[in-house]
Amino acid sequence: MENITYRLGELFCGPGGIALGARNAKACLNGTAYTITHAWATDYDPDSCNTYRKNICPENPNSVICHDIRTLDYEMLAAISEIDGLAFGFPCNDFSAIGEQKGIHGNFGPLFSYGVKALKMFRPKWFFAENVGGLRNANDGKAFDIILNSFRDAGYKIVPHLYKFEKYGVPQARHRIIIIGIREDIPQEFRVPSPEPYANIDVSSRNAIENPPIPDNAPNHEFTKQSKTVIERLQHIKPGENAFNANLPDHLKLNVKGAKISQIYKRLDPDKPSYTVTGSGGGGTHVYHWAENRALTNRERARLQTFPDDFIFCGSKESVRKQIGMAVPPKGAEIVFNALLASLLGIDYPFISPNIVAIENLFEQTHYIVNEKNGEY
Repeated sequence: MENITYRLGELFCGPGGIALGARNAKACLNGTAYTITHAWATDYDPDSCNTYRKNICPENPNSVICHDIRTLDYEMLAAISEIDGLAFGFPCNDFSAIGEQKGIHGNFGPLFSYGVKALKMFRPKWFFAENVGGLRNANDGKAFDIILNSFRDAGYKIVPHLYKFEKYGVPQARHRIIIIGIREDIPQEFRVPSPEPYANIDVSSRNAIENPPIPDNAPNHEFTKQSKTVIERLQHIKPGENAFNANLPDHLKLNVKGAKISQIYKRLDPDKPSYTVTGSGGGGTHVYHWAENRALTNRERARLQTFPDDFIFCGSKESVRKQIGMAVPPKGAEIVFNALLASLLGIDYPFISPNIVAIENLFEQTHYIVNEKNGEY
């Protein structure tokens, strides 16, 4: 069978969740297989870059550039390879519900503009952009409008959709906006894949972590030594409960006011998908086993994110935890890439209407002009 491949460039590549999903995607038409292959990638975090090199492109480690995007010369990327597609999960820190929600005015909010810069420079046939659901509400919705209009102005037909990954076979309630763009001169339209084909997949935490059992010598499977206080606290927390709705003795209650999240010392419910695995946060945010009085290992967290057991993360235990929590679930990315390939080829597949309507923005944007030199607004 003949193979035609789309070359993928990535910004903010992280450990390679999007890349792995892209590599596993495939569509066939008239005896020809259409796939996606790695061309180049960049991220500022050395451990993430090492993880990416080890798992995605061990034969071509120099194709991963470890550099701050704000000072990166894109010509370095252009010298490696031309690209047909671009992916970027631009940092979500300022759009997440967990945090100060500075939106477009935060340190990370403007970083999407470097994706726009890459679209204008490389002119790929299509792009895949990912961020948290809170992106829609940042700056009273104006940030989202600015971002969508920037993609349109770069010359792309866009289809944003809030994917609830647990409905697509991922054992985790992880809700993320993915924006697919197809260049305006290409006649095909992207169609959001339907979750219906995945309705009968067991997405329970128990199935993800225990089936099959994780070998004792699996990589990134180090157990955390829990303190006596944490163990005692967990003994009073039932599956699905957290430190605030469990019946805790007074000496084990947390003196936390105005907590915005309910994941603190929250045990998994073994019969339901995991709650969202995060990459940041202090004690009590590490995701806790439903029966054993301990936090999950990184390998167990990776299972919830649908990384295979032979995907090895580089760096310290805390660095690996961050990489896993910040990644896009490869299985989820693969489903979207499969739909993208099918859309480009005109292949029928079950699809649904987008749940986000990308309407042209009518409000005055003169106060939100991007300085492409440094990404400021």
